This record gives sequence, structure tokens and C-alpha cells, in this order.
Amino acid sequence: MEDKLVTLAILTYTKAQILKNVLENEGIEAHIHNVNQIQPVISSGVRVRIKESDLPRALKITESSAWLSEGIVGEKTPEVKSTTKKILIPVDFSNYSMKACEFGFNLAKEDDSEVLLLHVYFTPLYTSSLPYGDVFNYQINDEESTKTIIKKVHADLNTLSNSINEKIKSKELPNVKYSCILREGIPEEEILRYAKEQRPKVIIMGTRGKNQKDIDLIGSVTAEVIDRSRTTVLAIPENTPFKQFGEVRKIAFLTNFDQRDLIAFEVFFEAWKAFHFSVSLIHLTELKDKWNEIKLAGIKEYFSRQYPGLEIHHDVVMSDNLLKGLDKYINDNQIDVITLTSYKRNIFARLFNPGIARKMIFHSDTPLLVIKD
Repeated sequence: MEDKLVTLAILTYTKAQILKNVLENEGIEAHIHNVNQIQPVISSGVRVRIKESDLPRALKITESSAWLSEGIVGEKTPEVKSTTKKILIPVDFSNYSMKACEFGFNLAKEDDSEVLLLHVYFTPLYTSSLPYGDVFNYQINDEESTKTIIKKVHADLNTLSNSINEKIKSKELPNVKYSCILREGIPEEEILRYAKEQRPKVIIMGTRGKNQKDIDLIGSVTAEVIDRSRTTVLAIPENTPFKQFGEVRKIAFLTNFDQRDLIAFEVFFEAWKAFHFSVSLIHLTELKDKWNEIKLAGIKEYFSRQYPGLEIHHDVVMSDNLLKGLDKYINDNQIDVITLTSYKRNIFARLFNPGIARKMIFHSDTPLLVIKD
């Protein structure tokens, strides 16, 4: 009987090509599917497929490989020359990027921070310089095409800057110091690298919210940054009804009774205590268990003692569909922001069992604040 193909991973186009090359170097036949034939590099949700009989070996090989390592062993963290507080906003000139700018500029005014607007562009010339460049099928016959891309990127960034300056002039945005930065490369990799260099207080990223199809979001830049960033990330859906953190009144803090949640809450509170809001401690579960309520009440009691000025509530949200259950709770209780901790998980845990943070990006119109432990 013919050995059927199974999906090993769902990635961006670039990472799918790299994984395919790694597997084939180990003698495992690999195929990629769901690629945009006109512009392959913009494809997301690209499937890497292998023979079912190769799956155990492929998992073992890939898990032990450094093909998607979080960092280089022995790599030193760059020194930050400036001590100015920073807010990093990756932009792609979309409407939801402007939403992130509105939120980021208002936060910078409250926090006396500098705003860094980062745009990462991609050209075929960059691809040829990658270590795995020989697996890409780009034919670079016309240098003018690359120049055209760069020229357009500069024009778009100037348009964004002019738009921001107009909003500052009309007082739609506060007058804070900001810089525009261009980087060439793979967006999520360059965002993570730049954040490591600059050490911003928070990365603010715009999202389209739940109206976009899942297939377009798997492997999205925002989800990758949330999974791998060492910095707190705030994801702002395009149709968020408010423009600044000062308008936030109710925050839901998701907990799974992990000790790291206590540390994350301390980080969260110290960073945002200048604002006035109440917190609902939420535990999501599919099964009824009286100990969940007891443990959550205990955490609530602990936090009430630790943060006496903070209004705290607690609720166990039980549903056989956790996302729908949480969504209903958010709507019923008029929650403004969802907060949680994104623990470090290996690459296969991220691909086959996505965390709640990643799922919420795909399915929610509520801003998501992901605290790093």
C-alpha cells in the first residue's frame, strides 16, 4: 500500500523551505504545499509534508536540530547605548498598523518613552544571501526590480511619517519623540533581533482580529513574535474601540495555577500600575473540578494582600470549547484587555498544540497583552 503523506509542520514560506532542505539533507523526502505561486515569499500557512513512515525520524531529527533555534549558543546580548525608555511598533503601512501607532504614541506620552517604528522589507537579493539560499528558486535577472522595491518602501515609510506628523499637528496624536527604522530580512526574525538590541518596554503590533481566515494567520508575524519574544507584546486588533491604555477599565488575567503566573502578574502590575483598572483572574477548563475554584480563590486572596489598592475578581470559565467560553466571558463582562503569560515551549509544542495566546490572535477582537516570565 502506498505510503501516504502527512503534514509535519505549518510555517511561513521561508521557514518551510529551510525545513525542507534540512529534512532532505537527512534523506527524508519532503514536499511543500499551499504556496502563493505569484509571490511565494508572502505565503503563510505553508505545509511541509512527508511520508507517514518517516514521521518518527523526522520529528526526532527536527527537534534536535538548530534550524529554528531561539538564539545562537554563546551569543552575547548587545549593549544598549541609550537608557531612554522605548516602545517598539512594527509597521506594514496597513490600517491596523496605524491603530498600533495610535496606542503606542499615547502610551509613550504617559510613560515618557520614545517610539521606534520598524518596517522590515524583503527582497529576492536578501534571500540569496541566506545560509540555505540554494533551496530558493528566485531568478534575479533585473537589479532594477530590487531598486523598485526599496524605492517603494521608502515612499511608504515617508507617507506613514507624514501621516503621523499631520496627526500630531492636529493633536490626534501626542507629540512624542519617534524614529523610523528600515530593516531588510524576514519580518519576525528582524523584529526579534531589533527588540533584543534595543530592549523596549513593550512591542505593540496591530492585528486584523477575528475576521481574517485562519489559513492566512497560521505562522503570522505577530504570532511568531509572541511565541519567541523575550519582551512583553501587546497585540491590538484593528477595530479596538479605544486608543490608549488609560481607557482600559477591565482586564482579564488568565492563569493555569503555574508559579510563573505569580511572577508574570508582578511584572504586569509594576509595568501598568500607573493606570486604573480592575483585574479578573480567569481559569479556563473543560471539566468541572471544585479544586479549580479553591485554587483560584487562594490566588485571588494572595493578590489582594500583595496589591491592596487593586480591585480583583476571580472566575472559573468552564466550556467544552475554551475559546468560545472565553469569548462569551469577555463579552458578558465587558473585558477590555486579555493578559496572560506565554511560557517557553519547544517548536513542536507551538506547531501542534498552539498556546492560548496564539489562538486568541486568530479568534479575538480583544487586545492581548502577553507577559514574558
